[in-house]
Amino acid sequence: MFCTGCGHPLGETDRFCSQCGRPTMAGATPAEPRKRLVRPMDKKKIAGVCAGFADYLEVDLTLMRIIWLCAAIFTGVGFIAYLACWIVMPKQEAAASARAV
Repeated sequence: MFCTGCGHPLGETDRFCSQCGRPTMAGATPAEPRKRLVRPMDKKKIAGVCAGFADYLEVDLTLMRIIWLCAAIFTGVGFIAYLACWIVMPKQEAAASARAV
């Protein structure tokens, strides 16, 4: 048996495709989409790194900004980590941010 969405081979007892997550059996509930660590452009102050981590970890945005600031001032690692996250984290697509609100 193969997935109708992506063509990945499936076992006889598989309820969902391990490749794309589509349900393969009648009555199967669809899997929840995975959260992604992205930089939302609508909540940003500088680059959106704090807003991205706050959304991903489901904590208050102000608390996340205070944590980053303390890490930057007291250890110096916060500056380097912020720059690295700014480079590595992708921007959130405009369509996805409109759906999330």
